[in-house]
Amino acid sequence: MDPTDENFWQPLRELQEAMDAELVALYRDRDLAVRPRLTKPVIKLAHGGPMTIRALADALGVTHSAASQTVSVLRADGLVETSAGPDARTRIVTLTEEGRALVPLLEAEWRATERALAELDAEVPYSLIAAVADLRAA
Repeated sequence: MDPTDENFWQPLRELQEAMDAELVALYRDRDLAVRPRLTKPVIKLAHGGPMTIRALADALGVTHSAASQTVSVLRADGLVETSAGPDARTRIVTLTEEGRALVPLLEAEWRATERALAELDAEVPYSLIAAVADLRAA
C-alpha cells in the first residue's frame, strides 16, 4: 500500500486552498496583480519600511531563501524594487508606488478574513485554534 494515500493534513490544506481561491477571485475581480501568499510580505514592508531580505524573512518567519524567492515574484509583479545594501551581499527591498497603493485594500481584506475565520471558528463545536493548541501540547 502506498503510504501517501493516507494524508492527515489534506482536508486542512484543501480548506486553506479554497479560502485562498476566494481571495484570488476577489483580487482578480478588482484587476489586482497580487496573490494571497504575497499579501503578508507587502503589508510587512508597508509597516517596516524598506528592509533587507534577511529582515523581511525574519518578519515573515521564513527562510532567507523563501523570502528571496518571494521578493523575486513581488519584483516581477511590480510591487517592490530592490537596491544594493551596505555590502555586496545585501539587497534592500522597497515597495513601489503600485505596491503602496495596494496596502489599504490588502490590510482591509486581511482583517476581514481574520474576522470571518474567528466567526467560523466560534461556530463549530471544537475550535480549530483550540485543536492546534491541544495538538502542540500533546
